[in-house]
Amino acid sequence: MDSTKKQSWVQYPDGYLSKTPIWQYILVTLVFPFWAMAAALNDILITQFKTVFTLNDTATALVQFAFYGGYFLLALPAAVIIRKNTYKFAILTGLTFFIIGCALFFPASHMATYGMFLGAVFVIAIGLSFLETSCDTYSTMIGPKSTANLRINISQLLIPIGNITGIVLGKYLVFAGHGNMEDEVKGMSAAEKLAYNKEVLQLTLKPYKYILVALIILFILIAITKMPYSKAAPKKDAQGVEEKKPSTGESVGYLIHNKRFMKAVGAQFLYAGMQTCVWSFTIRFALRIIPGITDHAATNYMIIGYAAFFIGKLPATWLMHRFSITKVMTWYGILGTLSLVFAFTYHGTAAIWGAVMSDFFFGPFWPTIYAHGLDQVHEKKYTETGGAFMVMSLIGGSLVPLLMGRVSDLSGSMQLSFVVPAVCFALIAIYFFSEHRWEQAHPDQVQEH
Repeated sequence: MDSTKKQSWVQYPDGYLSKTPIWQYILVTLVFPFWAMAAALNDILITQFKTVFTLNDTATALVQFAFYGGYFLLALPAAVIIRKNTYKFAILTGLTFFIIGCALFFPASHMATYGMFLGAVFVIAIGLSFLETSCDTYSTMIGPKSTANLRINISQLLIPIGNITGIVLGKYLVFAGHGNMEDEVKGMSAAEKLAYNKEVLQLTLKPYKYILVALIILFILIAITKMPYSKAAPKKDAQGVEEKKPSTGESVGYLIHNKRFMKAVGAQFLYAGMQTCVWSFTIRFALRIIPGITDHAATNYMIIGYAAFFIGKLPATWLMHRFSITKVMTWYGILGTLSLVFAFTYHGTAAIWGAVMSDFFFGPFWPTIYAHGLDQVHEKKYTETGGAFMVMSLIGGSLVPLLMGRVSDLSGSMQLSFVVPAVCFALIAIYFFSEHRWEQAHPDQVQEH
């Protein structure tokens, strides 16, 4: 536990603080855009690898499978480490793996094998699993309970900034100097294509160089800063003996039988799958339906989409502090579903704007489902494992894009495959509508904050 001498906050028994320590909160919040950068660069890598390694849409989805598969496999072990150590230790562990994963892109670019790149992406995902499991929960705990939802929403505001940064780095460092890669390799001899592929893969290194430097600086700042413990104090029995920390098995058992919490995990699974589908396929969707557009120009739709993602968070945050959170989210879900319906039904280049518009409605879902789900964990000794379950639900970002890629390959229409995220969005809207109905029936048990 970090020393608590000369600290400006008081920690309460439930783990929340009397005030939010600003510098520490800023450091935690600065971690958020970095995992967004990694996710955004995946969208660039998918477009690049499709040409370099001659992949179909299902095979390109393996990038996201490796990325979110790492989240799934490591979230629970990360929660165990958090439970036995501190949030600070978990964050530093996550940054270490993130740094190692980025460094692996250097040998991967020289070996020029799809498997090596997937391995590097997987190691990055291990780091991000630690970071999201710790930072999402830590952001809610590092201050007063009454502003927990506000804190995580503010932290999450930096995620679209990270997304935009990632896609801009990809646009100007990876796609710079190239038009449509698929068109460029047509007619090349085997030797010419091999040389071209080596050149393109070397461009992959450029954004990761800058990310590595920034990660190392952030690692040092967090390492030398005193961070709040922000964990619930163990309960004591009548004899004053501290209650033992729950085992992983006990925690999992409690959470699995908590129906409303598990519904939130399911909604988060769908959200992760839906968001990953749209972001992974938007660039290629633009390349398919807009005649003559280059890879470089197609990334503009992702930049606009990420900007819409950021802008969409702002009115949602304002509305959720004035109206029922579940009601606001229900309407966001309905409008987002309609945007994606337009994307896969409209016959014309404007269909791409349906996919872009859905980004506006994505904004508040991840942090809101996360905080709403943890609200259902009334025994706070299970909070760390509950946060791990929420992060494990990101496996949706691994599996649902595979389904979307399969629909695209089998139907021969990438546009039609957007029915997959549309169904996910509709189910999320139904989830929040059911939660809103439950809250209307049990107003005395509503724990929104």
